[in-house]
Amino acid sequence: MANRTCDLAGQVNPAHAFDLDALLSYASFYVEGFPISPSKFSIFQFGHGQSNPTFLLEVSSGSSVKRYVLRKKPSGKLLESAHAVEREFQVLQALGIHTQVPVPKVFCLCTDSSVIGTPFYIMEYLDGRIFIDPRLPGLAPNRRRAIYSAAATTLASVHSADVDAIGLGKFGRRDNYCKRQVERWAKQYIASTGEGKSERNTKMLELIDWLRQHIPLEDSLGATSGLVHGDFRIDNLVFHPTEDRVIGILDWELSTLGNQMCDVAYCCMPFIVDVGTDGVQQQGGFEVTGRPEGIPSLAEHLAEYCSAAKKPWPLAQWKFYVAFSLFRGASIYAGVHSRWIMGNASGGERAQAAGIKANLLIETAWSFVRRKSVLPEHPPSGQLQQLENESECQDQLDERGRFVPSKKVLELRKRLIKFLEDCIYPMENEFYKLAQSTARWTIHPEEENLKELAKREGLWNLFIPFDSAARARKLLDGTNKFSIDKTCVNFLGAGLSNLEYGYLCEIMGRSAWAPQVFNCGAPDTGNMEVLLRYGNKEQLQEWLIPLLEGEIRSGFAMTEPQVASSDATNIECSIKRDGDSYIINGRKWWTSGAMDPRCKLLIVMGKTDFTAPRHKQQSMILVDIQTPGIRIERPLTVFGYDDAPHGHAEISFENVRVPAKNILLGEGRGFEIAQGRLGPGRLHHCMRLIGAAERGMQIMAQRALNRTTFGKLIAEHGSFLSDFAKCRIELEKSRLLVLEAAYQLDRLGNKKAAGILAMAKVSAPNTALKVLDMAIQVHGGAGVSSDTILAHQWAIARTLRIADGPDEVHIGTIAKLELRRAKL
Repeated sequence: MANRTCDLAGQVNPAHAFDLDALLSYASFYVEGFPISPSKFSIFQFGHGQSNPTFLLEVSSGSSVKRYVLRKKPSGKLLESAHAVEREFQVLQALGIHTQVPVPKVFCLCTDSSVIGTPFYIMEYLDGRIFIDPRLPGLAPNRRRAIYSAAATTLASVHSADVDAIGLGKFGRRDNYCKRQVERWAKQYIASTGEGKSERNTKMLELIDWLRQHIPLEDSLGATSGLVHGDFRIDNLVFHPTEDRVIGILDWELSTLGNQMCDVAYCCMPFIVDVGTDGVQQQGGFEVTGRPEGIPSLAEHLAEYCSAAKKPWPLAQWKFYVAFSLFRGASIYAGVHSRWIMGNASGGERAQAAGIKANLLIETAWSFVRRKSVLPEHPPSGQLQQLENESECQDQLDERGRFVPSKKVLELRKRLIKFLEDCIYPMENEFYKLAQSTARWTIHPEEENLKELAKREGLWNLFIPFDSAARARKLLDGTNKFSIDKTCVNFLGAGLSNLEYGYLCEIMGRSAWAPQVFNCGAPDTGNMEVLLRYGNKEQLQEWLIPLLEGEIRSGFAMTEPQVASSDATNIECSIKRDGDSYIINGRKWWTSGAMDPRCKLLIVMGKTDFTAPRHKQQSMILVDIQTPGIRIERPLTVFGYDDAPHGHAEISFENVRVPAKNILLGEGRGFEIAQGRLGPGRLHHCMRLIGAAERGMQIMAQRALNRTTFGKLIAEHGSFLSDFAKCRIELEKSRLLVLEAAYQLDRLGNKKAAGILAMAKVSAPNTALKVLDMAIQVHGGAGVSSDTILAHQWAIARTLRIADGPDEVHIGTIAKLELRRAKL
C-alpha cells in the first residue's frame, strides 16, 4: 500500500532540532503567503530515505492550516561535496519555472547557517502517495503497470529538459561523467569505511577496478549527457492522491549534468536487487523472485523509457550501467551507515541497516557482471517499431523548427497582448499629444499608472536572463539579516532565456510606448544588463535596484560627434585617475534617455590609457547625471522626432569628478563590457522591430480591406496582393532568423553566436522598413502624417540600421566568418 506524504512524518529527532523562533521569523519574511503571526506552528520530521534532514512545517492561522517542507544540511562534520541543498534548490527552481517536469515549488533558499544551524530551503508540501515498496502491494495489476509507466515517462521528462535553455548549462560537466563518478564514489566509500566507521569490503575495491576498465566510450564523448537526477526511484516520487500520475520528484541532492543512462539503470534496481526493509538478506529482485502481477518486465520498463525519451536500446553497455548503479548505491549506504555510527544520520533504524545493504549491493554487482546476457537483443515485440516510429516523428518535428513556445511563454504572451490592447493602444494618441506639446519633457501620469499595473500583472523586467538574475541574487545575498532584499527578488524578472524573451519582446515592439511600461526599454535594459553581469555589490545596490524598480532611468554615453563611433576604439573621451576619483572630459551625442527627467545614471565609455593596446584603452564608469561639469547641450532629432520625453542628448563633460569605485570591472575592460552588452541588448532591438513590422502588417491589412480605389478595394488589386504576400514572406524569414539568433545566444554565448546575431541585425530593420514603407504607401497622405504610428515606427527602424551597428559592419562580420569557415 502507499503511504500518504504526511504519514511519513513523525517526531523530530532531538539531534536535528533547531531554533523554531528563528525559522518562523525567516519564513514569515521570505515565504510568500506564510502567516506572520500564526496561532500554532508545528514541525515534524520525515524519516524515509532522507540523507538531508527533511521536515514538515504546519502553520495554523485561525481555522486555516498551511503546510510546507523544509530541507536542510545535516549538522556536524560532513563528507566533502555531499548534502548540497543549494544545488537542490537551483535545479528545482529551474525545472519549476521553465519546464513541465513535476517538481515541488521552491520558495526560498537560506545559506546563512546562523538561522537554524545549517543552510536550508523551503518548498511546497505535496499531498499525495509515496510507494515505499516497489512491489506495490495492495494495488490492482492494472494500477501497478500504470505506476511503473508513470515512473518511466517522468524520468524521460527529466532527461528531455533543455539544460541550456533553463539555466542549468553549467550545472556540471557533460563528458566523462561515469569516469568522474567512479572516482568520486570510490573516494567517498574509502572515506566512509575503515576504523571507527562502516566495515570496508575488499570486493568493493575490486569492483572499482572493474568499472574503471569498462567505462563506455559514449561517456567520454558526452553523447548520452543531460540532466541527471542521481537517485531516481519510485519511492522518491509523489503520486497524485487518487490518480496514477507523478506530481513531484523528490531528493535532488545528487543531481548534476552527465550520463543519463546511469539514472535509467538506477531506477531499474528493483528488477535486480531487493534492499527493502523486509529483504536485506535477499539478493534477487523481480527477475529472481518473480514480478507481482501487473508490473512490467525489466525489458518492457526500459523500452517504455526509451520510447518516451527517444533513446536507443542500450544493449551494449547495460552491464556497466547496472554494475555502476549497484556500486554507487553501496557507497551511499556505506556513507549512511558511517553517519549513523557518528550519530548524525537522519534515517533512524533504516540507517542502522545501511551497512548490510551496502555489502548486499556489492555481491549483487559481481553476480550481475558475471552474467553472460543481461538484456534481450531488441526491445520486447512491438516496442521496437514504436521506438522507430516515434523517433521518426521527432525528427520531423525537429525539421519543422525548434521554435515552439512553452506553455509559460504562451501565457505571458497572451497577457502582454491583452495589456497592449486594453491599456496601451488606447493611450497612444494621448502619449503622442504630450510628446508634441510644450510640456513634452514631462511624464504622462498614466504612464506611471500603467507601470504599476504591469508590476502587479507580473509583466515587469521580463528581459532579465536567468543567469544574470542568479548572479545578482548571489551578490546581494546577505544585505540584510537573512538574505537578499525582498524587493530585489520580486524585480529580477521571470527567469526567461533570450529565446523565450524573444516571443514577448516582439509583442512589446508593436507600440513605441510599450517597452518602457514593462521596464523593458532601451537603453535601460542594456544598462541593467551591464550592471547585472559586471557590477559589484555596491554598484548593484546604488544603481541597479532603483532601475529594476523603475524609480529612475539611465543613458548610455559612448557615441561621439567628432569620430566614427561605430568603431569603438576611436572614442576620445578621457577618464583620468586622480587619487580616489576619475576626471572625465569629452563630448558625447546620441545619448538616448538622457533627456528624460527620471534619468539619474549615465554609463560613460572613455579611455583611461591612450597608450595601452588598442582594445585595452577603454573603460566604463557609472556617472550620476547631476555631477558638476555635466551639461546637456541640446536634444537631437531623428527625422524630426525628438522622442520626448525620452530624448537623445548631446552632452559635454568638463572636469567631471567621479568616485573611483564607480569604474566597472576595472580599467581597460570597457571594450569587453561593450561586446558583452551588444549581444542580448541589441538583439532586443531586432525582436521589437519584428513586432513593429507585424503591427504594420495588421494596420496595412485593415486599410486595404476598408479603402476603395478605382472601383474596388485596395485589397483586391493584384499589385497590392503581390507585395503584401512578399512582405509576409520576408517578415517570417526575419522572425525565424531573430529567434535562431536568440537560441544560439542561449546555447553558445555572444562570441560564438556572432555570425547569426549580425545576420539578424541586418535582416530585422531592413524587413521592418520594407513592411512599414508599404504600409505608409497604402495609407497615402495619412501614412506620412502623425495620424498613424507608421511614420514614427519607420523612423525608428531606419535609425537602427545605424544605431544598432551599421549594416556594413555586420555584413563584414558575416562575410569574414564565412570565409574563415571555407578555409577550415
